[in-house]
Amino acid sequence: MLRTRAIEGVAAGVVAVALVTAVIELLDRWVPVLSLGVLYLFAVIPIAVFWGLAYSIGVSILSMLAFNFFFLPPLYTLTLQDSRNWFALLVFVVTSIVVSELAARSRRRARESELLTEIATSLLEHGTVGDELGSIAAGAARALRAENAEIVLGPEPADGFELAAGGTRVGTIRLRGGSDASARRRILPALASLLGVAVDRERLEREAFEAEALRRTDALKTALLRSVSHDLRTPLMAISTSAGALARPDLVIDEGDRAELLATILDASDRLDHLVGNLLDLSRLQAGGAEPRRELIELDDVVVAALDELGPVASRVETVLADESPAVEADSGQLQRALVNLIENALKYSPPDEPVRVQVGAKGAEATIRVIDHGPGVSLAERDLIFEPFQRGRRATDAPGAGLGLAIARGFAEANGGRVTVESRSGQGATFVLTLAAASDRTLV
Repeated sequence: MLRTRAIEGVAAGVVAVALVTAVIELLDRWVPVLSLGVLYLFAVIPIAVFWGLAYSIGVSILSMLAFNFFFLPPLYTLTLQDSRNWFALLVFVVTSIVVSELAARSRRRARESELLTEIATSLLEHGTVGDELGSIAAGAARALRAENAEIVLGPEPADGFELAAGGTRVGTIRLRGGSDASARRRILPALASLLGVAVDRERLEREAFEAEALRRTDALKTALLRSVSHDLRTPLMAISTSAGALARPDLVIDEGDRAELLATILDASDRLDHLVGNLLDLSRLQAGGAEPRRELIELDDVVVAALDELGPVASRVETVLADESPAVEADSGQLQRALVNLIENALKYSPPDEPVRVQVGAKGAEATIRVIDHGPGVSLAERDLIFEPFQRGRRATDAPGAGLGLAIARGFAEANGGRVTVESRSGQGATFVLTLAAASDRTLV
């Protein structure tokens, strides 16, 4: 590769000198020839910029020889009739070399600035520092004129050139194939600073993420304790009080009161069982243990099973089924739990004399179950909040429950490749929509 570049540089220099010589030949009849020698700078400068100082010095000497050979008497020889022209040619060569060095230096600085800008942009916009080290090392090798480079992050000493920022070792860069010492002095401190900032940013991001995770965990624990303190204690108190009354030998009660106390115990036990079941479901979802057992099922069957699970309160539910029940590939038990929670939520917030409607339908490649209530509705600000665990929204101030039902419904829906959304206006009821991909094969197994 280096040999090819050398050949290209020599060829470009010869072509550039030839072109400028041709231009001087055309202008010679109108402009004094000594004034035209400066035009060879247009051959020297591009070579200095794109191939470097060594090539531009060669072009400067070649330009001097060509100018002497073609335009200074005696023509077509390398001797000079006027010895003062030697001084003019020497001034030209020195000027060309100085201009070449300035042009080459400007080009190098521009490339170095471009490299550092690319590195900064890459570190800010893409991935982690580790993901970008390969491209950063390749760019550094080009800027330092090395064959290749390798960057190793960390404060441990290693073979290579130290990358230090603010007195702290960020890492080490290993260069193969030689490198430009002056370029190292300019580039490596800036490169170390960029890497140091990126590494610190990643560390701060990790710490912030961990702090946020701890905050959310603490918030969840706090909400769980509040739920346990209220939603567990209330039925436990009812069970303890009723059972204590039944156990007192000195308390005489008739059969009606005894039956009422037993009903209170059973009702409180059901509430406890329901709450514990929801907590277990939430724990499985958050732990990633709710792997669905997919099978081809009809949504009408899911609705029927959910109503059976609801028991007597299912009498308040109106169902509107499709002419042809849509089928989905999902876990029937998980969908049933999701639908039961949606219906219970709708019953909780609807007036006792208003029914809840469950509507099954399909549109295109999606099958839906819509649960429509006549409650206070859900404001726009609460639409995402109500699907978080232990969050119940402002409309739930007087309604019982721990705020788990909607979170579990959405979790089971997402585990089966679906989603739960809400359509509502505050004060006009709410419609919760369970959406799943419709199965393409209608043959049930």
